[in-house]
Formats: sequence, C-alpha cells, structure tokens
Amino acid sequence: MKQGIYIKTPQSVNFSSVTQKQYTLSAKQYMELDLQNNHFKYVKDFLERDLTRKDLGTEVGSRNYIEYSKYSFLRTKALKSYSYLPDFNKESLLHIMPSSFVNMNLKKDDIIISKDGNIGEAIILDKDYPNMMLCGALYKLPIIKYKYYLLSFLKHPFFKEQLDFMVPKGATLRHAKTLFLDCKIPFPNQNKEKSVKFIEVLMQAIIHKEQLIKKRHAKILDSIEAELTANQKNNQFVFTLPTLDEVKKINRLDTNLYRKSFKENVFKIKNYKNGFQTIGDAGFILSRGQNLQVSNIGDSIYSNTYYPNFYTLMLPKYISKYGIVNKIGYLGNKNELKVLKCGDLIFGAEGFEKGRSIVIIENTQNIITNIHGITIHKKNINIQESIFIKCFLDYIRYLGMIDLYAVGGNGGSLAQSYWSIIPFPKFPKSKQKEISLLYHNPDLAYQTNNFTLDNFVKEDSLFNEDAGIYELDKTLKYLKNILNKSIDDIVHNKNVNILF
Repeated sequence: MKQGIYIKTPQSVNFSSVTQKQYTLSAKQYMELDLQNNHFKYVKDFLERDLTRKDLGTEVGSRNYIEYSKYSFLRTKALKSYSYLPDFNKESLLHIMPSSFVNMNLKKDDIIISKDGNIGEAIILDKDYPNMMLCGALYKLPIIKYKYYLLSFLKHPFFKEQLDFMVPKGATLRHAKTLFLDCKIPFPNQNKEKSVKFIEVLMQAIIHKEQLIKKRHAKILDSIEAELTANQKNNQFVFTLPTLDEVKKINRLDTNLYRKSFKENVFKIKNYKNGFQTIGDAGFILSRGQNLQVSNIGDSIYSNTYYPNFYTLMLPKYISKYGIVNKIGYLGNKNELKVLKCGDLIFGAEGFEKGRSIVIIENTQNIITNIHGITIHKKNINIQESIFIKCFLDYIRYLGMIDLYAVGGNGGSLAQSYWSIIPFPKFPKSKQKEISLLYHNPDLAYQTNNFTLDNFVKEDSLFNEDAGIYELDKTLKYLKNILNKSIDDIVHNKNVNILF
C-alpha cells in the first residue's frame, strides 16, 4: 500500500506486535494513522441519529434513463475532489422516468458522501433539490452541529487517507460501505471555540465563493444571449438545405454544420446589428501548445510541487467550464519551451470536454500548456478583448456549437482550420467591458491585513460583490490553503493560527 502523509509505517516493531499480527512481517500490517491529537470524535458522533436505509440513494436502472424529465438522478461523478458543490453535467446528472423517482427530501446544506467508487468524496448542496434523488452509492448525512467543521475534514487528505487505509482494495470498484463513520475527526485542544469558528467561517466563505463563480458564469452567458437577442437586424431566419458552394467551403459531408439548430445559432450571431468577424479579423493568432513528448523536448521532470526554474503546467483537462484551473503541475526541462503571456488564452481543443478555456491574467513567468491545447494570442495585448473572446467561446460551447464544429472520434477535435468559419459578434467596447468584468475585475484588492475573525464575513462579502470569476477563484484557493494548514495543525495538536 502506498504510504501517505497521515498513514505511516513504523521504523521498527517489538516482538509483542509481531505476535499480535500472527508473525507477519508485511509492512502494510503495521501501518497506522499518524494522529498526534487524542481529542477527537468519530464521523458517526456528528450524526444526530444513526444512518438508515432512507439516507442511502437507490439505483433506478438504465431502463429508466430518458432524454428529458423534471426528475433527476445524481451519480458519484458529480462529486469532485476539487469542488465543494455538485458538478452537474450530462454524465453526473441523468433524467429519469417519474415512476422511478424516490423523494429523498434533499435540502440546502445537506452533506452528501460517496461509499463506492470515489469513496469518501463529499459535497454540500447549494440549494433545495426536491426533484433530485441520489444513486445507490451516495448517503445523505443527518448532521446539524459542526456541519462545516466536519465537511472541511471530509475534503481534507487526512480523512481521505484514513478511509483509503480502512477500505479493502478492489480490482475495479471499491466499496466503503459505512466504514467512513469510523474515521477520526480531531478537535483543537487550545483555544477550541475560536479555532472551530475559524474553520467553519473559512469553510462557509469557500463554499460561497464557489457558488458565486457559477453565478458569474451564468450571468456571462445570459448577458451575451441578451445582447444578441435585443440587437438583431430585421432579417428572418429561413432554413435551407446546404448548397454546393456551402459544401465546397466546409469541405465535409459527415458534419452537423448543416442541421437547422446549428444554422439558426449561426444566423443569430451573423445577424447581430453591429456585424461579426472571425478570430483572425479580431487580430488573434492561433497555435498549438508545447509538444511535451521526449522525442521533441527530451527528458522532463514532472512535479506537483514548485521548484525554481520549473515551468508551470496548465493542462486543458484541468480547466473547468468556468475558466479556472482545478489542478496545476510543474515541469522541469532544460530547453526553452513555448511560454504563455498575460492576455493569452488556452483553449482545450480535444476530447469530450473540449471548449473549456482560460485567460492568463497575471504576468506570471514560464506558463506552458501541452499540444492538446490551442493557444490564442494577440500581438497588441488587450486583456478585455481576450476575456471577451473567452466568454463568447464559453457561450457557443454552452449552445453545443463547439461539439458540432469538431471532427473525429473520441470526443473529436476542433482543428485550427475550422476557426475561420466561427463568427464572433462585434459587441460595443462598453458591453465587452461589462462582460469581461464578470470574469476579471482588475481594480479589486483582497485586503487580508484588515481581516479579523469578527469582521471577516462582512469584509469578504464586500469584496465578493464586485469580484470576477478570476478573483473569486484566486481568493478561494488562498482561503483553502489557510484552511488546510489549520486542519493540519489540529491533526498534529498544534495551536491554530487565526490569521487571514
């Protein structure tokens, strides 16, 4: 078994321990949880009552999956390690037959935990979901007191390593049953009341920022839709079958570009009163990301920890649909690689989740991506224009157009040759600024020096009012680092430093 941060193998054992283990000399048998704090509760101690069958979801069977219904079925894929809220997509939330729906009375702030597959992964619900049920691998935990304190530990490696250590290794799918209830959750021994409040305040602030990121993204999409709809020319859309010239221009027969819904969306963009342009007309240049194969750049060192002179690696697969990065890696290589600059975009051009993009906001050195990403660059950098292009790409991805432009199997790829037929509306500068501020507000500063435990919620809320997605994500990660450090201090029986 792989040794983690909190699961340790002793350097030596005494004879009585060997006897108790029936004379086995397997190192795995002597691994134990490295918890230096004896003041703890078990997860089950947080529950207001014992778990029952009604707290566990139900499998409805694939025969009850339908294309659309007001009733839905939440799967374990909605629970992500990097997110505190459910991640809804076509694979994680399925529409089901009304007759198969089981009402689980899912309410805002309910904590959901997975017992199978991604065992121990947990989320909190951001609102009531009266028409949603859980799959048979998910439990709803009946918790009232210390809810956010518990959630902060459930998302921390300390809990996950414990559970991983307790659950037998499966060949494919692992089953934790209710073993998670026996995991230990330590409490601070010094300054307990304020330390617990500090943990819970941080946890609530992080959740709130994640909620706001989703709301800002939805507002971006709504703003683009509203601007297009309200400013159409007098022309009316009329669907026609493709002409010979159209087929010659696209040079494809096996394509969805001739379907009615796609043509209608394209018409709406091209019929915008201020006109439209291509990405090239807007002054942007497209190129592939760095080829990281050994045959191209030689040997490299990959790391999850930063080292001086290493490249910061932003891979398209870790970019979320909101334009933030869920995971960053680092790469050491002796060569001068293709780096990104402030104002450049990374666009994930391949796979089933293609179309996700991010703008490089700060002048951070040595940022690279791989060949699966398209980099979009403008010689005369204008961050506002770059952000607008990114936001509009989000919009056409939301409409499903990115998938229709793509070619090939395994999710397809949006080749550079097809970018010339993607129309971008010429929104006024004022509207572009309004939309770009929802993603990035350059005039905000997070005044952490002024934060105290008493005023933090108010000051953080004031900051959030004008923060864009970039600022919300940056401060979320900042608070998450403080939270994880504080949890680590509690585990090791150290005093929690209540500082923002």
